[in-house]
Amino acid sequence: MAIPVIDFSKLEGKERAETLAQIDNGCQQWGFFQLVNHGIPVELLEHVKKVCTECYRHRAEAFKASRPVQLLDQLVREEEEVVGEVNNNKKKFDDVDWEDVFTMREYRTEVKKLAEKLMETMEENLGLEKGTFKNKFTGNGEHEPFFGTKVSHYPPCPRLDLVELGLRPHTDAGGVILLFQDDRVGGLQILKDGEWVDVQPLANAIVINTGDQIEVVSNGRYKSVWHRVLATGNGNRRSVASFYNPSVKAVICPASASAVDETIGAYPEFLFGDYMDVYVKQKYMPKEPRFEAVKAIN
Repeated sequence: MAIPVIDFSKLEGKERAETLAQIDNGCQQWGFFQLVNHGIPVELLEHVKKVCTECYRHRAEAFKASRPVQLLDQLVREEEEVVGEVNNNKKKFDDVDWEDVFTMREYRTEVKKLAEKLMETMEENLGLEKGTFKNKFTGNGEHEPFFGTKVSHYPPCPRLDLVELGLRPHTDAGGVILLFQDDRVGGLQILKDGEWVDVQPLANAIVINTGDQIEVVSNGRYKSVWHRVLATGNGNRRSVASFYNPSVKAVICPASASAVDETIGAYPEFLFGDYMDVYVKQKYMPKEPRFEAVKAIN
């Protein structure tokens, strides 16, 4: 089983209808898909790879002093103290992510344009007016949407028997997420029909996933999907994730259109800022209680 790979350039040609259907299937049945021929220049992607590689070359020593490494060292010391005994109850490193992160101020313009074009295709598939998502995310233009890029580095882990995950299972809080992932080192997985499925590395592809707010505005037709990153013992995994999210002042609720209003009242109306207050405390928990919690605020 592999997540869909879609040639985004075919939106402009004779295969537009087929490509729209592929995107609709990716949003509705998977919540994740990969775009190739997406319009972001390969030269820019190669530059991003180079910047990330150089940056982490300088950050490698700093990661050794980070909290994940310190906690792992502590677990190893505790394990070593059990001398002459078989330790069948090893503590698992399951509440911290084996991940190093920094933010990136460049590599924004092209990715943001791709996000907005992608949201327009979602609107077309959902039968919504053009600009619906952007209007929801900006309060009809009164506020700026949040657009940010996070660069993560997943170093090799020396104790995979103690550390299983680079990033714990979760759904994303916001709108559309565009990921430029490592094309050699895998580890990203999504939960599909009760099974974890690999998001296969694919050179110069952009991985797309829909966040919780796309689920709300589409009234559940497009779902946010659980995903995780496995720790690995070989190679450094690069992850450049860009997030197109609502303004914290935006009021989010299902759109009014025949394509999405089959289950009126399934999602509440709320301020995205209130949702984020709940999300930061419940990120790794089921998402349904988050909607109930934010409903209780209003």
